[in-house]
Amino acid sequence: MADNTATIFRKVVALTSAVFVDLSLFYASGFVATYGVFGHLLRLWVFAGLRCLALTAVTLFTLGDFKPVLVRFITAHSVLPAVFETGTSVLYHEESQCGLLADARCWLMCAGASLAAALFWELTIPDSNDEAAGKEKKQKSRVLFMRVLWLYKPYYLMLFGGFVFLSLAVICEMFIPFYTGRVIDILGSNYQPNEFLSALLFMGLYSLGSSMSAGCRGGVLLCAISAFTCRMKVKLFEALTKQEIGFFETIKTGEITSRLSRDTNLMGRTVCLNVNVLLRTFIKTLGMISLMMNLSWKLTFLVLMETPITGLIQSIYDTHYQRLSLAVQDSMARTNDSANEVVSGIRVVRSFNTEKHEARRYNNHLMETHNIKTHRDTVRAIYLLARRLTGLAMQVFILYYGRLFIRRGQMTTGNLVSFILYQSNLGDNIRTLTYIFGDMLNSVGAAGKVFEYLDRKPQVSTEGKLTPDQLEGHISFRHLNFAYPSCPQKTVLKDFSLELKPGKMTALVGPSGEGKSTCVSLLERYYEPQDGEILFDNEPLKSYEHRFLHRKIAVVSQEPVLFSGSIRHNIAYGLDECSLEEIQEAARKANAHDFIQQLEKGYDTEVGESGSQLSKSERQRIAIARALVRKPQVLILDEITSSLDAECENKVQKSLASCPNQTLLVIAHRLKTIENADQIVVVGDGRVQERGTHQELMDMKGNYYKLREKLFTEGNSPQ
Repeated sequence: MADNTATIFRKVVALTSAVFVDLSLFYASGFVATYGVFGHLLRLWVFAGLRCLALTAVTLFTLGDFKPVLVRFITAHSVLPAVFETGTSVLYHEESQCGLLADARCWLMCAGASLAAALFWELTIPDSNDEAAGKEKKQKSRVLFMRVLWLYKPYYLMLFGGFVFLSLAVICEMFIPFYTGRVIDILGSNYQPNEFLSALLFMGLYSLGSSMSAGCRGGVLLCAISAFTCRMKVKLFEALTKQEIGFFETIKTGEITSRLSRDTNLMGRTVCLNVNVLLRTFIKTLGMISLMMNLSWKLTFLVLMETPITGLIQSIYDTHYQRLSLAVQDSMARTNDSANEVVSGIRVVRSFNTEKHEARRYNNHLMETHNIKTHRDTVRAIYLLARRLTGLAMQVFILYYGRLFIRRGQMTTGNLVSFILYQSNLGDNIRTLTYIFGDMLNSVGAAGKVFEYLDRKPQVSTEGKLTPDQLEGHISFRHLNFAYPSCPQKTVLKDFSLELKPGKMTALVGPSGEGKSTCVSLLERYYEPQDGEILFDNEPLKSYEHRFLHRKIAVVSQEPVLFSGSIRHNIAYGLDECSLEEIQEAARKANAHDFIQQLEKGYDTEVGESGSQLSKSERQRIAIARALVRKPQVLILDEITSSLDAECENKVQKSLASCPNQTLLVIAHRLKTIENADQIVVVGDGRVQERGTHQELMDMKGNYYKLREKLFTEGNSPQ
């Protein structure tokens, strides 16, 4: 507390001393001017150097050290009068009252202008650690923005057309206030009908040209935005579908759909429209400043003093608004994910009577989003209030000084009206420039999330090139160690080794959760093992071309997934060229052809969302047909027979037995499915515990025997 008090005291002493010394030198400069000791400009520059040295000495003496921002403020405050008077004298051959005399009003004006200049410097070139970090963040945003512009490359012609119409609209719009003031001057002086009609004609032409060009600009840019957004959605969707399965286990569905639906729209629409507004405003601002300089260069400099203050307000606003906007995006993603979970699991919700609980949970997510949005909108409301108060104060200053200039004959009433119209638009344009630039950086926050997915490299490589003409179907698991990415601390497979012989049937048995389905996931290359490798015909599994591998190794899971569309579409899913005869042959092998023929539209029957129009048994048989139509070298059946009746199961088994060269891996609990297998492997605790034929394992009276007794003889006779 004592240290803080001492620090505050030193700062107060430094400020008081600096003001006293500076005012003394400022009035001394006026005294010298009165007695004409030096030339006008020489006096100003001599006293500028003296004031700079004196203020630096006082600050060092009282504070001991000071930040670079004080150096810039002292320098600007000291030399500003000399710079202003020199420029006025050289360009306009005039001398201002502050240059000839010294009073408190001139000193306060110079201090305010110096403070504005120092603020402008700090906003554009920060140098402290926090500001440097903010600058680095903005630099990252600029890089993202340039990437978005580069992705617009196919639509550069449309963007160029939009820029041309934009320029025409701005040029026409700039001259409207000028002719408005001219009309007022014509009406206020000697009325000349020809001049009046000429001014009105030009006003009408410029207004018409501005409106037409603005409309064409908007249409062309909207077409470019629409095309770009569609392209980005496709690119993002392709990138997502290439990710490994573990990615979808750690990223929620709501977040992914939010990136696809919302962020791609923001990325295309907001960024492009901001560029449109930024360019239009920038061109318009430059044109207005040049016209305002012709009307009154003094009032123009007064107006430009508003820029640093507006920039400071905008910088503070951008910092908070960007953070809150990102929080809103994340909160909306969580809300969407919550709704998706309930819709996809509505049967569980209904069975446990948790409708009200889920409604409350969804309401909590919505309220969280609402609170963040309220905070964000409050920040925006305060920003708009500060922005409008700044503009109102500037208009008061312009009216005051404009009245003085009219009295002195330096402006006409029409010129002042034109200037006020320009100033009103210029103030809006300067605020729009600072706002749009910040909002443009904010909008690429959504682009950053999209690029995060686009740039992500799948943890499971799909860059294999091997596509041999002949395959035997020999599979070797060699010393695998594996843990799921979502639970890395739990090892599922431990030094796991297994061999699947070509043309043979291998059955995996064991308690649930011991690693059987994990073997299937690794064989399908959903994941990569942490140690060991899987060989397919003595070649590493990752060496094979991705599409080729998944055509040669097909899997049918216990809970098959069908897609909206016809039965024919689902069986031929992923195959570009698949005849109806091949589809029907696969359906016969899966014992699905008969029930499909009984349907009203046969193979063109719609299965509904996720196959909801079919029974579980029918979905299972279509899934088997989908695997068989590929004529895979290795077929994996993951506990599929649980939803098939005994007759259907026997027919499927006979069909599978008719493919003697096919390697078959079966995970099942039903005795009829596994007792005829060429090799039965008992998996427990992530390792191979026993292997052999059914009879060999029964004679060993080991784990398989105990498992059989538990699964097949407790309360039920074996089938």
